Amino acid sequence: MLQLGYMAEFYTDGSSVPNPGPGGFAVIKDGQPVALGSENPSTNIRMEAHALIAALKLAKDGDTIITDSEFWLNVVTKWAPTWEKNGWTKKSGPIKNLELVQELYAAYRAHPGVKLQWTRGHVGTEGNEAADVWANKAREGATLESVTEENV
Repeated sequence: MLQLGYMAEFYTDGSSVPNPGPGGFAVIKDGQPVALGSENPSTNIRMEAHALIAALKLAKDGDTIITDSEFWLNVVTKWAPTWEKNGWTKKSGPIKNLELVQELYAAYRAHPGVKLQWTRGHVGTEGNEAADVWANKAREGATLESVTEENV
């Protein structure tokens, strides 16, 4: 009998307050933070990318990564293939955050069995709300080492 393994859902979010300013990102699995990070100075866009990169490094075939960043989903699924073919250029000028675009696209291509999915942010979706809370905590200095049962 074939036994299928657990298919995980990862939720990601990034935060920068002010924007630009101190930034943080979070990846949530089963209601718990599994990746947190920060960058100062940063932007919301950069932090969203870092969250997706971290999630792709953790995910396995069959898993789903859920993000509220429609921008980054478009980057990896629609725009990056063309930009790569064109030598990482686009007609309208330089690609902003090119190093993150390339790192995220490489991580995405290395994990073809992982599904990326968009969700509307801030509408009460539990995993998305948790990712938002923890991205803000990461921006304020929280690390995985500081996560305890009491603050989850």
